[in-house]
Amino acid sequence: MKTGAGGVAWAGESPLILASRSTTRLHLLASCGIEAEAVAADIEERAVEAKATRRGALPSTVARQLAAQKALVVSSRFPGRLVLGADQVLALEDRCLAKSGTLAQAAFRLAALAGKRHRLISACSLVRDGALLYEATETAELEMRDLHKSEIAAYLEAVGENVLSSVGAYQVEGLGRILFRRIEGDHAVILGLPLTSLLTYLCATGFVGLSAGVR
Repeated sequence: MKTGAGGVAWAGESPLILASRSTTRLHLLASCGIEAEAVAADIEERAVEAKATRRGALPSTVARQLAAQKALVVSSRFPGRLVLGADQVLALEDRCLAKSGTLAQAAFRLAALAGKRHRLISACSLVRDGALLYEATETAELEMRDLHKSEIAAYLEAVGENVLSSVGAYQVEGLGRILFRRIEGDHAVILGLPLTSLLTYLCATGFVGLSAGVR
């Protein structure tokens, strides 16, 4: 057992495995005292997303399937370990939008979102030995300002290719905040992890606690 941020103890026998390369999610976990190590799942995310969409899956279902697939793939390589998969989709109405591959595509994405409301849906799945133990989704709703092409160009020039790691082609934890008229939802959800739901489960099952000897 190790004590992390604010005296929170991670009580698992081994560190939690995060099935992702996301340093943002890793930092979110660490900020809550959760000892974790990152292992990339390397799944074809767009293929999983496309298959689910063809079957008529709603964005929340797509996010959940992506999170579960990541966790299951990594779990097969680490017997006995608790594995966390997480993913996020952007829903404009009921359409899932994928990450932009180029700054030109990012400019197109921002123009499509300008003046509209969209949802960021973050999902997580906990798996051990191929068995799904827990899954959750949380949603944040964001409304972007009407943006002139010159504003979009100036924003992308300022932040560069960092926006390509975000499904919305923005980063609200930085300069991207200026693009929005309204933001409703947990900041962790916006960053890609339904952290409140996850912590509720981990506390209830004794994986984390505020005192020693919780597990």
